[in-house]
Amino acid sequence: MIYREFQGRQLSNLSLGCMRLPHGEKYEEIDTQQVKQMVRYAMEHGVNYYDTAWGYHNGRSEIVMGEALSAYPRESFYLATKFPGYDLSSFENVRGIFEKQLEKCRVDYFDFYLFHNVCEKNIEQYLDPQYGVYDFLMEQKRNGVIRHLGFSCHGQPEVLRRFLEAYGKDLEFCQLQLNYLDWTFQNGMEKVAMLREYGIPVWVMEPLRGGSLSTMAPAYEARLRALRPNETAVGWAFRFLQSLPEVKVILSGMSNMEQLAENIRIFETDEPLNETEMETLLAAADQMLAQKTLPCTGCRYCTEYCPQQLDIPYLIKLYNEHSFTGGGFLAPMALEALEKDKWPSACLHCQSCEAVCPQQLKISDAMADFAEKITE
Repeated sequence: MIYREFQGRQLSNLSLGCMRLPHGEKYEEIDTQQVKQMVRYAMEHGVNYYDTAWGYHNGRSEIVMGEALSAYPRESFYLATKFPGYDLSSFENVRGIFEKQLEKCRVDYFDFYLFHNVCEKNIEQYLDPQYGVYDFLMEQKRNGVIRHLGFSCHGQPEVLRRFLEAYGKDLEFCQLQLNYLDWTFQNGMEKVAMLREYGIPVWVMEPLRGGSLSTMAPAYEARLRALRPNETAVGWAFRFLQSLPEVKVILSGMSNMEQLAENIRIFETDEPLNETEMETLLAAADQMLAQKTLPCTGCRYCTEYCPQQLDIPYLIKLYNEHSFTGGGFLAPMALEALEKDKWPSACLHCQSCEAVCPQQLKISDAMADFAEKITE
């Protein structure tokens, strides 16, 4: 197992993410025995970082992981969980939630604790002192109940900047959705650079984009195989992240023993990409995105002519994410931060925007499609 140094600790570069544990017909019906087997295998092969959260598996993940990890000495693993800021009602009960998490996880302290999912929907609440989330978590850190305090972020770079300006001096790590597609698609490169300014290392979530990067179209696979004949699609995704010096921990939501064993095998070696390999992989990523997304350049000519004053480039960005991913929570979550009269459904289909679009995009069709997808 590869390890990365963090404040004198040796963290396994591969972490077991606990959002996609093996389960039955229902998401909350976790297969506890299979989880225990996976944890045993992970511990035996050097994985020492486990990442759960209040809402994973509808509240069951923390309970099951607490049970599975209780079989091992407390100092033999690092446990991370998070304050559920994605649920705005949670801001009224930060202390109660935190105390319940300690109970569910069967621990006296958390090695790593995060402000969960800083985004457009909750940035105001996170920054509002009346809720006291920051003050409470800093108190727990001073008391040693939190050893390291960080945050995860799905928001746009502007949101990340606001959060860092408010709390950056006290934050020790940031968890980002990062992979070779989201390096540009989700502004990963820009976000990593911003964190570098603050000296904050990166934890990675969604390294395989929910499993979608575990396979490749034959054309891309052949191009990459010419450079690394024995590397798998999964391996390319992880080697990309091993090439980023800011990245310390890579969370992978492994759902069965086969995935766990394959990932651990990859992380037995540290094999970052060379310049040619990096350029080839990122060029392939650009081509993957071009096939399924609208090539909006963000020139904003359209917004000057929209009678509804819609932020069309931003809506197209969300539309691209939703279309490429085939759904998901990111676009709907971002829309919730907007007034309803600024949603894609507010488009009048007057095509004034299309008349001035240098890319000749069919914006009105995209807004109609987006509105329908969101409704579904």
